[in-house]
Amino acid sequence: MWLLRAWLDGKITLSQRFAEIMFSCTACGNCTEHCPFPGFKNLLLEAFTSGRESFLDDGLVPAGVRDYLTRMQLHGNPYGLPGKKRADWAAGTDIAPFTDQEYLFYAGDEGSYDNRGQEIARSASRLLAKAGISFGILTGGENSDGNDVRASGETALFEDLAKKNTDLFNNKNVKKIITLSPHSFNSFKKDYPKLGGNYQVFHYTQILAFNMGKLKFRENPEPVLATYHDPCYLGRHNLDYYSPRMMLSAVPGIKIAEMDRNKKNALCCGGGGGNLFTNVLSSGYESPARSRAREAKATGAKIIAVSCPLCAIMLEDAVKTEGLAGDLRVMEISEIINDRIM
Repeated sequence: MWLLRAWLDGKITLSQRFAEIMFSCTACGNCTEHCPFPGFKNLLLEAFTSGRESFLDDGLVPAGVRDYLTRMQLHGNPYGLPGKKRADWAAGTDIAPFTDQEYLFYAGDEGSYDNRGQEIARSASRLLAKAGISFGILTGGENSDGNDVRASGETALFEDLAKKNTDLFNNKNVKKIITLSPHSFNSFKKDYPKLGGNYQVFHYTQILAFNMGKLKFRENPEPVLATYHDPCYLGRHNLDYYSPRMMLSAVPGIKIAEMDRNKKNALCCGGGGGNLFTNVLSSGYESPARSRAREAKATGAKIIAVSCPLCAIMLEDAVKTEGLAGDLRVMEISEIINDRIM
């Protein structure tokens, strides 16, 4: 914020180093949570977004950010893969195409294209089906939700992605959406209504938290200590710290040990704001993900439970880099539950 103020006052100019600092923000919302000025705190993230937009207008962006946004523009996803492959993650499952089901299940970019994300998408959808939830998926045509594109300051590209999605959703008569990623949840809930996309939006943990009674668990499961990592876009951005914990608390044999930084104070995994793909943040010893892995280890837990595919990807890499793979396992919540139901 001091750098932005200095730039606005004409004391410093835009530069490549300044851009690297600005694009290292993951839009985690921790600054907003702890800002002591009530009239200003809600403007913080918008100030960062506007600042990054100025860098984009001047062509001063890190190479990783430029390539990330180019892939989004050309392919509608950060992986640069064909849109017709979006539903490939569901191959071999009983998941039906969306027709008149109650919910559209949106797997998002990571759930559609990343190998680990695809595993999580299959696990979450399997649990939704076991709980008797009526849902279907689109078999092509949708784009990235655009949440992290907007956070990067590329407003026009975000609006283009969102317009294509809302046109498709509206044509399919979508009324309710379940998202795999908290990032998709945030964008569909907060940004899409301004662009003609008015839906009831839920993160999958919010649906499953109130349907746990429909699941039958195996008897006498092995007791395991787990710690839960709050994703920024479900927690600080949308104030839901409880749905995932309700799910975990309902699982026989699972005990929860909280990390020192949890709920509104939770440390970001470092993957937001597109950083999973741009890698502007350092991956060194003090990186958010590696710091978080050490915090999790300090609780004595054997499992880091996550409810976001970005967090799973970031934290799994961090656990390996920290040499903790033999002590800690990163598991998405539905995976934990699927391992323990009949």
